[in-house]
Amino acid sequence: MEAIAATPPETTPRERQVSEFTALTRTVRDAGLMRRRHGYYWTRFVVLTGTLAGLVAAVVLLGDSWWQLAVAAAMALVLGQVMFLGHDAAHRQIFTSGRWNDWASLVIANLYAGMSYGWWQHKHSRHHAKPNQVDADPDIDNGVLVFHTDGLPAVRTGAKAWFAKRQGWLFFPLLLLEGLNLHISGVKTIFGRGEVKRRPVEMAFVTLRLGGYLALVFWFMPVGLAFAFLGVQLGLFGLYMGAVFAPNHKGMPIVPPDAKIDFLRRQVLMSRNVSGGRMVEEFMGGLNYQIEHHLFPSMARPHLRHVRPIVREFCQSRGIHYTETTMLRSYGIVIEYLNRVGLAARDPFQCPLTLEYRSAR
Repeated sequence: MEAIAATPPETTPRERQVSEFTALTRTVRDAGLMRRRHGYYWTRFVVLTGTLAGLVAAVVLLGDSWWQLAVAAAMALVLGQVMFLGHDAAHRQIFTSGRWNDWASLVIANLYAGMSYGWWQHKHSRHHAKPNQVDADPDIDNGVLVFHTDGLPAVRTGAKAWFAKRQGWLFFPLLLLEGLNLHISGVKTIFGRGEVKRRPVEMAFVTLRLGGYLALVFWFMPVGLAFAFLGVQLGLFGLYMGAVFAPNHKGMPIVPPDAKIDFLRRQVLMSRNVSGGRMVEEFMGGLNYQIEHHLFPSMARPHLRHVRPIVREFCQSRGIHYTETTMLRSYGIVIEYLNRVGLAARDPFQCPLTLEYRSAR
């Protein structure tokens, strides 16, 4: 008797979606794009260390000179690049060993930049898990700025209403305070009562970095110039960080807490790439390839530009919207979106994608 072949069971939509990302991952691995790039990262580390040493020497040699403000501006940009390197280490992009990556992040973020790796990692990991999801992504928590109308009062009046309506235009000026905010948030975390892995190391590194930095500035400059130096450096550092991170997700769909979205679509639909070639890539520390970074967070930065066409073609072949725009246009989108959300605080609106994915299975 001829055997009857068993009918393969139908796959569920979720199984098909998992299979899609598995296929994409296999293609990327076969292309060799998940391999480490130790030479690239060691070169960046040595160059950034040398540049920081040169800037410290400039502070010492210039002394009481208003040219110190130019050094402060350069320091802001270099420390931004330092934080991009720390970001890569935190994502396990540099070394195979998790322990090596952790220590690289501690040295780069805490000792070089004076920020808490533990605080940043906890916050950033939650963002990567569920980008632009209300009550899950800390980057869209409402505070000084309103990022979504979910849970807001129907009517806002007074100074808050005035500010909210104009928050898009005020967003970039407010970023001048972000550098100070980042340092304060980290210090509060590592000296607070919450759980912090390697707390003594973080406390020692941050104390040494911030104490030594302040001693350097106030020893070689008059008090007024020293405060001006710190204002320029912290202000431009915050502006730089915000200008890099804001285009990645601001103005993309915000989804509710109960949204059910598979990993591939969650990361692609909530992220935006910024075009512009190598100059933009260097300025943004590779985060202009935000879609690819969210899909493959442990991928070495130099490979992101090579995986982009693979991911874009893959998404287009499956009807998954892939968003990419210029840097200037992305800033316009951010401003327009924040102003629109601020106005909507009086008359809450629902994003179409929010409705599509609410309680979807």
